[in-house]
Amino acid sequence: MGALSGKVAIVTGATSGIGERIAEVFVEEGAKVVAAARREAEGAALAERLGLHFVRADLASEDDVKAVVAAAVDRFGRIDCLVNNAASPQPIVGVAESDMAVYDAVMAVNVRGVLAAMKHVAPVMVAQKSGSIVNIASIAGHRGGVSGHVYSASKGAVLALTRSVAMELGEHGVRVNSLSPGAIVTGIFAKGAGVEGAKADRLTGVVKELFAHLQPIPRAGLPEDIARAAVFLASDGASFVNGQDLVIDGGMIATTRGWSEMAKGRGELGARLRKAAEAL
Repeated sequence: MGALSGKVAIVTGATSGIGERIAEVFVEEGAKVVAAARREAEGAALAERLGLHFVRADLASEDDVKAVVAAAVDRFGRIDCLVNNAASPQPIVGVAESDMAVYDAVMAVNVRGVLAAMKHVAPVMVAQKSGSIVNIASIAGHRGGVSGHVYSASKGAVLALTRSVAMELGEHGVRVNSLSPGAIVTGIFAKGAGVEGAKADRLTGVVKELFAHLQPIPRAGLPEDIARAAVFLASDGASFVNGQDLVIDGGMIATTRGWSEMAKGRGELGARLRKAAEAL
């Protein structure tokens, strides 16, 4: 039996990167998974490959979020785990160049979407007197000079929401924790550089090469690293873990980099990714 045998889980942003690997590993560990994301073709392919249930949803829309929760309950009768993984990237720009429309778009998914999902799953889990919510944050929410200002602010908000909601729902047997990835090889970096989603997911080799040297452990972080930690927090093995953040970054958070160095590095990465995308 797997660590999640018999459990029902919702995974948002499940059609690529960290979310896709979480969905895969949850299925391997015995969970019945409802995957939610915007990309319908990729979602249908994921459902066929893994035998999970896919719901097309824009996590910035509360109505869509509510529909995902309802679909999980209608299909399986309960929800044991919610993984809030869906996130929107942000171009690396200085504060004086901040675009408030970008701010609104990032916050709508990264913060509003996380809150909406917890809002609608909470009554189900409270009625069960059990459940685990895992919010995907970032080391950008802990340290400056790691990512863009707006993205960093959004992930800081996720950390605060996690702690606050954990205090409320913990009294009902529902645990709320977060994971803070470091430099993980996914398509989000190419997307942030302006590469279209499907192409971005095919450029992870470029990211992997560059990310191998950003932290003391001499390899790039992988979605697998985050997925295995998510399994732990979703499982009964973490039944006394609540209101906590688990940093998974190979030691990157223990180092310091200035804004200029980070912005330069991300600019170079973006240029390489765009060039690679042109060759696809």
